[in-house]
Amino acid sequence: MISIKRKSIAIVVAIGLAASFTSAASAATKTITCYKGTTVKKVTAAKPKCPAGYTTKKPAAAKPASGGAFESTYKGNMSLVWTDSSVQATSITATGTGSNLGLTNMSGTGSSAPQAQCNGFQGKGVLSGGGNTLNVEFASSSEACADSDAAPANVTLKGSANITGGTGKYAGASGSLKVTGSFGIKSTAAGSKESSALTITLSGNVVTK
Repeated sequence: MISIKRKSIAIVVAIGLAASFTSAASAATKTITCYKGTTVKKVTAAKPKCPAGYTTKKPAAAKPASGGAFESTYKGNMSLVWTDSSVQATSITATGTGSNLGLTNMSGTGSSAPQAQCNGFQGKGVLSGGGNTLNVEFASSSEACADSDAAPANVTLKGSANITGGTGKYAGASGSLKVTGSFGIKSTAAGSKESSALTITLSGNVVTK
């Protein structure tokens, strides 16, 4: 008959052996995760190591490109109607070059009620490209100045445009852009409709949420 003392010792030894086997098994199946750019690998070994070029540090998630510095010159055409008391830009279409965050197209409208050679003007526009849009609206302090008090005349634009949101990655965007530009009035007859070449440059920062 096995004594109680011997039986207790046998149980302790069995438990110790079981713990040793469990520890050894755990060491043999240790798994680490390795990263290289967007590639992920799992390595299982007693002493696992990442392959060359891989690291156990998970790369930070890339932020989508959106806002930032903006400087672009748009060139195109403006449909124009003018009278003795108003100048109406009924449509504007232009294409931009430069650092325009992918917003290569411009459309818009504008108007002014001239009383002198330099006058305030109102206008709204949409910059678009890549499925995104950015809305801009000329500040009330913006001016249009003609080089003559009668047509034909060349008109220069200066002032600023406020960003009033957009769509896509520019939804809720804000900021202010400096505006410079020019166009010409060719017809000498008030009430005439014409198409005028337009150049307009916008620069500043686009702030996104």
